[in-house]
Amino acid sequence: MKVLVTGGCGFIGSNFVRYALEARAQLEITVLDLLTYAGNLGNLAGLLDHPRFRFIKGDIADRETVATAAHGMDAIVNFAAESHVDRSILDAAPFIRTNIVGTQVLLEAALELGIKRFVQMSTDEVYGTLGPSGHFTETTPLTPNSPYSASKASADLLVRAFVHTHGLPAIIVRSSNAYGPYQFPEKLIPLMVVNALAGEPLPVYGDGMHVRDWVHVRDLCDAVLQVLERAPSGVVYNVGGGHELPNLAVVRAIVRLTGASESLIRYVTDRAGHDRRYAMDHSTITNALGWRPTRDFEARLGDTVRWYVEHQDWVESVRSGAYRHYYELQYGQRLAAASVVPQAPACVE
Repeated sequence: MKVLVTGGCGFIGSNFVRYALEARAQLEITVLDLLTYAGNLGNLAGLLDHPRFRFIKGDIADRETVATAAHGMDAIVNFAAESHVDRSILDAAPFIRTNIVGTQVLLEAALELGIKRFVQMSTDEVYGTLGPSGHFTETTPLTPNSPYSASKASADLLVRAFVHTHGLPAIIVRSSNAYGPYQFPEKLIPLMVVNALAGEPLPVYGDGMHVRDWVHVRDLCDAVLQVLERAPSGVVYNVGGGHELPNLAVVRAIVRLTGASESLIRYVTDRAGHDRRYAMDHSTITNALGWRPTRDFEARLGDTVRWYVEHQDWVESVRSGAYRHYYELQYGQRLAAASVVPQAPACVE
C-alpha cells in the first residue's frame, strides 16, 4: 500500500511514520509537510534514505502540490494541522487555512484521484467539555469551545459530507491527549519537562485541576494503522488512553521524574474558555477492531522524560527565537503575575 502522510514531520505524524514503516514491510510512505514551526524534518532523522520513504515539502492547502503528492497513492492519512489552543486564541486565521481549507483540498484530491482510504486525525476537543462524570462517545454532539477545536470540528464535518455525498471512503479518528517523543514543547508535558530540566518556572493554568485523558503516541499510532487497514468507511472512532489526570498531577509527576523542585510551579491566569475535563470512551474501536491502549502512563511518562533528557540537541533546535517569542507572548505577563497558590477556576462545569 502506498500512503500519503500529511503533517508527517509533526509529533503524531512522525511517530506514525516510524511505527508504520517498522510494523508493515509492504507500506510505502510519502510525507507531505510544510515544515512550519512544529514540523521538524529532524523528527524523521534516519528515515530520509529509507527505500520505502519519500519526503515532499508543501502546503496541504495548495491544490497543485497536493495533486502531485497524492498521485499514485492508495491512501491518505491527514495529520497536518495547526493544533495548539493557545495559538488559536491569539490568531485563528492559520487554523482556518490549514485545518479547514487544507482538509477540503485533500478531500477533493482524494475524490478526483480515486484514493481508496482517507483517515482524518481529529481530537476529543471537538466535543467540548465534560462535567465531573461521564465520557465522550462517538455520538456526543460536537460543541467545540476554542478556535482550534472549532476548526477541527469543521474539518470532521467536511469529511462526513464527502463520505455521504460523494461516497469517499473516509474514517475519522478522534484522539485524547497524546504524549511521547518528538512533541513540540508548547504542549503540557514537553513544556514542563523542558522547563523543569532547565530550572525554569512551570506555568500551570488556573487551579491546575483541568482533567485530560492521556494516550501514549505509540498506542495512538497502532490505532490509526488498524483503522487505515481495516475500518469500514464513514465510521468515527474515539481513541483514549484510559488515564484521566488533572494537569497538576501530571506536572508534579514530571517534577519528581526530573528531580526538580515543586517550588518551580507557578499558577498563572487561566486560558480563555478553558475546557474543564475530557475523557474518552474507546469501546467502539475496541469492540470493532480489538484495539486497546497497552502502555502504562506512569512508566511511559518516565520514558518520555528520559527521551528529552537524552535529546537535548533536538530540544535546543526547536526552542528557536520564534519559540522564545511565542513563549514570552503567551506566558510573560502571566508569569509576572503568577502565584504559588492555586487560582480559583473561572468556571466549573
